[in-house]
Amino acid sequence: MGKRSSILAALAAATALAAPAPSAWASPASASNATAFSFRGMNLKLPSGWKVHRDGDRIVVATGKCATPAPFAPDCRGFWIFGPKAFTKVPVGGGSFTYTGKQQFYPFSGLTTCPFSSKTAWSPGEKAASTGLRAVGRGHRATHTAWPTTCVTHNGGRHTASFTQREWFLPTSKILVVDVWSTRQLPSVLKNATWSRPPSPRDIGTRDRPGAR
Repeated sequence: MGKRSSILAALAAATALAAPAPSAWASPASASNATAFSFRGMNLKLPSGWKVHRDGDRIVVATGKCATPAPFAPDCRGFWIFGPKAFTKVPVGGGSFTYTGKQQFYPFSGLTTCPFSSKTAWSPGEKAASTGLRAVGRGHRATHTAWPTTCVTHNGGRHTASFTQREWFLPTSKILVVDVWSTRQLPSVLKNATWSRPPSPRDIGTRDRPGAR
């Protein structure tokens, strides 16, 4: 097993206890049906029908059928938004893991099933297909990375499906957006975001700052 695979395996085991119980999430009946959604100063205008389910720093935006609103649930079409409590200082063995964008975001759950079927397992990508900067409203740029990913059988690792995991990471605002369903309207929704406060001087860097197209 390679170094990266060992890290991912340890991460899955270490975070199993931290995975939120389904009851912690807003149910579909009580989820927001409004088109406006705000998180850590970022304001998004969502298409009608999209529903927001939130549990602290973990958010599921369901864009279609979603029986279990939790990140990477195999029966929930949508995308995910994470704050720093969900991707920093995650316990792994005797240390911790913090997402930086250099490796593919891995589901913080002990049950790492493929997002399309609970009968197959998640196999993270080793190398990004593309990376670059994307505007997330005026004054902020996210590092956008596309990771080729596969679904494999639990026994034997036979390849069953492929998909691209898209990630938008705002390191200063401490927001991570993850999409495995190729949500067509998501890039436009993020590009048209507004912000409740102007960028701080720390935003004026290579990422999370004005000027991206």
